[in-house]
Amino acid sequence: MERFAAFVMRHRIWVGLAWVVLTVVGVMLAPQVAGRLKSGTTINTASYHANVSLAQQYGGASANPSVLVVDLPSGTTADSPAVKAGLQAADKVAASVPGVRDLSFANTGDRALVGTGGTSTLVMVYPPQPGTAVAPQVLDTMGGAISHAVPGATVHQTGLEQLSSGGTSSGSSVLSEMLVGVALALLVLAWVFGSALAVLPLLSAIVSVLTMQLAIWGLTYVTNIAINPSVQFIVALLGLGLSVDYALLLVNRWREERDAGADNRTAVVRSLHRAGHSVAFSALIASLGLFALMVVPVSFLQGVGLSGLFIPSIAALVALTTVPLLLSAIGPRLDKIRLRRRKNTGPGSMWTRTARTIVARPKTAALAGAAILGTLCAFGLTINIAAPASSSLAAGGPAEQGLLALQHDGFPTGVLTSVPIELPAGTDPSATAATLRTLPDMHGVLVADTPAWQHAGHSSVIMALPNTEIGSAHAGPALADLRAAAPHNAMIGGGAVQQTDVAHIMSTWFPVLMAVVALVTFVLLARGMRSLLLPAKAVALNVLSVGAAYGVLVLIWQLGWGSNAIWGIPATGSISPFVPMLLFGFLFGVSMDYEVFILARVREAFDRTGDTNGAVVEGVSRTGRLVTSAALILFLALISLSSTPDVTIKMMATGMAAGVLIDALVVRTLLTPALVVLFGRANWYLPTWAARLLRVKPTTPGAGSTHSNGSDGDRGEDEPRTPEPQPSLTA
Repeated sequence: MERFAAFVMRHRIWVGLAWVVLTVVGVMLAPQVAGRLKSGTTINTASYHANVSLAQQYGGASANPSVLVVDLPSGTTADSPAVKAGLQAADKVAASVPGVRDLSFANTGDRALVGTGGTSTLVMVYPPQPGTAVAPQVLDTMGGAISHAVPGATVHQTGLEQLSSGGTSSGSSVLSEMLVGVALALLVLAWVFGSALAVLPLLSAIVSVLTMQLAIWGLTYVTNIAINPSVQFIVALLGLGLSVDYALLLVNRWREERDAGADNRTAVVRSLHRAGHSVAFSALIASLGLFALMVVPVSFLQGVGLSGLFIPSIAALVALTTVPLLLSAIGPRLDKIRLRRRKNTGPGSMWTRTARTIVARPKTAALAGAAILGTLCAFGLTINIAAPASSSLAAGGPAEQGLLALQHDGFPTGVLTSVPIELPAGTDPSATAATLRTLPDMHGVLVADTPAWQHAGHSSVIMALPNTEIGSAHAGPALADLRAAAPHNAMIGGGAVQQTDVAHIMSTWFPVLMAVVALVTFVLLARGMRSLLLPAKAVALNVLSVGAAYGVLVLIWQLGWGSNAIWGIPATGSISPFVPMLLFGFLFGVSMDYEVFILARVREAFDRTGDTNGAVVEGVSRTGRLVTSAALILFLALISLSSTPDVTIKMMATGMAAGVLIDALVVRTLLTPALVVLFGRANWYLPTWAARLLRVKPTTPGAGSTHSNGSDGDRGEDEPRTPEPQPSLTA
């Protein structure tokens, strides 16, 4: 790291210009990134291939439909001539829009679309292509045609897409979420530094996020893996949080060196030398934690994993180059602009007292932390991975009113997850539909003898309407029965069916993902910490930390102990399939930041003194405020994401935010120091065989003081140093 620091300082003008150019290019290309991203998921299942065929022949027939719920005036039924005329007019409106298809009582004659008592009816409207939505103007025009033909009729609009968006056409933009995150981060940084130095981590973060967007844009040209638009949210908020964390660590160490009497240039070089190792190592583990998502054969997760490889890496590279440049140029001047009374950068009195209490009562601290994690993990074990029920997708608005009207009229909510079945030429659609209607969990099977749904001599599509919502926690055997009863040459598709297959794949591959991430993390930590016990403890605590975050998800969303009070959304009864796996990849990587930040200082103190208890007190007292501040910044950045109307994104944001806080306050503040104290000198033992495999020197419980990373702090900058062959995590 000394050579890297020297290189940065020697070529600071060129390094600075390089980042300025990348930032400007990032600003120019940022609007184009969204256009390069692709919605949808690629998997190797029958449902996916069915959906591909449906998209080629029947546009968006595999999409979840937009549903018009028509409540007829008193004295009118679905069989009334005026009602049929209105439905036919709506059919003509749909047919006039390229790619839009609809199914109604008028073009199917199926009473599955007629409500209780015949006083209501449904019109199922499908978009031109999967992944898109029917334009609101089209639905309004269709509803207007019905209302014109049937005066007094009330037409509601609903559907899973409308419910998921909260009844609005669009959610929060990446820019607005990032601005909120920046504002919240600035408040925390102003509190931490008490001076204008608070702007330095944000400047670094802005450069990082724009460079990340540029990297994502470049990835779309060099990889066949589809990168989902949701990656922009992850880049903006995770990139912001990590960039600020890394810059915070460097600036804090720079202030320590300045307070110790070093001149500005020396302080910059020392901060980069000592804290730089921790930043680079943390970024490596976080990158690999996210990149491990590539092992799951689902394109959405692979896109996130590929993008995740660059998020922490770029955040670290920018922090390790721009922060030293800014500190060397304007650091002292910014630090003189006081926002509040300057605090000493030495060991914090509160954290010193906390550390001494833990050292004095390590068993009590460990039991307290274990009780908190154990309770939350117990709830986490009850997690039900499935799509949220439609009733929990919106907390008010026209779409929810439409859903309530649909249920009031006697229709099952399963119609919102209609299942298209493509039949080859020679298979009778009407006969097949008649067979499938006999299934116990089937509300109806629609057949429309129109060119939109039947291609003469090629194929036809019939639409199954299950009683229960496919993919939800209460789906029941509807899909399995349908697959068993359909002709062997039929292709069963639909967005909800494919999501069910995705959930099955992810649950199958989750143990593999966990094993890969745990193994890679253990090896890297063992090499960096020169210990077997410490990395084993870190991996175990990380797994428990993720389990606790799952427990928070269960409490807030699955059981509704928070979703209703905070967002007005009732208990979902389940957690969206993508959330647990993304949460694991994110938390397992990111939480290692705090582990490395703390243990690096503990190791530094132990190498200098050989006293484990004293090393814990020094490490926690010097990093406690830093870790909690970094966690708070990331927590606020993630919480800002929960303002989006999409329930799945809300789940992901709250789970990640809760996981960060649990990890910082319970795992790293209580359990990590308590266990290090309880393990004693066994923490630092690395047997010869393991050292040979890791390519580092072995250590023994009594040899701590012979590996003196921390002794450099007592030397002047120009004094000779003893080469240190082992990896260093000095923070």
